[in-house]
Amino acid sequence: MQRIYELMFILRPDMTEEDQDKLISNLEGQVGTAGGTVKSVERMGKRRLAYLVRKFQDGIYVLMVLEGDGAMVKEVERRLRVTEPVIKFITVRVDEEQKRLAKIKAIRDTKVRGKGASAQEAAATAGEPAAAAAEPAESAPASV
Repeated sequence: MQRIYELMFILRPDMTEEDQDKLISNLEGQVGTAGGTVKSVERMGKRRLAYLVRKFQDGIYVLMVLEGDGAMVKEVERRLRVTEPVIKFITVRVDEEQKRLAKIKAIRDTKVRGKGASAQEAAATAGEPAAAAAEPAESAPASV
């Protein structure tokens, strides 16, 4: 099953631009051979780390968005562990979060469509605000 993952890794701050390009293209090739695809690569640049990692205070951050299965992620993480310039990495599955956000957006859209047109028309004819027009005129008494 194809899933979407975000892979963030931190490189040594003393790496040259050419070495970074080689490493990123090597990782893209590994993802391809493992049966996945690279959706995007974002270089976030050199930033200060929150704490010392392998005696480094700074690191070069790179974010890759991958699509593939769990075996592909396992293989890429295995290779990152043995790659010396990578000082830290984390992989997060994001497809569940995207599904959740899409569901929330769809619910919001149906609520807006449901109230929007009829409430605005009623308010325009009565000269009342849309919120007042959306409320029922009389409420049913509570049964005892």
